[in-house]
Amino acid sequence: QVQLVESGGGLVQPGGSLRLSCAASGFKFRDYVMGWYRQAPGKQRERVAVITYGGFQSYDDSVKGRFTISRDNAKNMVYLYSNRLNPEDTAVYYCNAYLSSTLNYWGQGTQVTVSS
Repeated sequence: QVQLVESGGGLVQPGGSLRLSCAASGFKFRDYVMGWYRQAPGKQRERVAVITYGGFQSYDDSVKGRFTISRDNAKNMVYLYSNRLNPEDTAVYYCNAYLSSTLNYWGQGTQVTVSS
């Protein structure tokens, strides 16, 4: 079955960095656009960054220049490198695999808290 397992979240001080990882299995990884989304308390889930098999990347304006998404197609892994974190980045971060409206998968999420 399809599995997306996130890891790497935690508590970090403002200005700090984290690397989130997502291990994917159960589907043809190369066919899917992979992405990271986040949902803060009381807010809607929002797209953070996405990456195609060929490496094309797109970022939300709020994270441009601070976050970098990458994927390892040989290992079926997706990463989100987040730098210069601020309290507004506090959220549950979700890994996503998208091919179509019916082939759209989510991980269970990992909590990122930015606080001093």
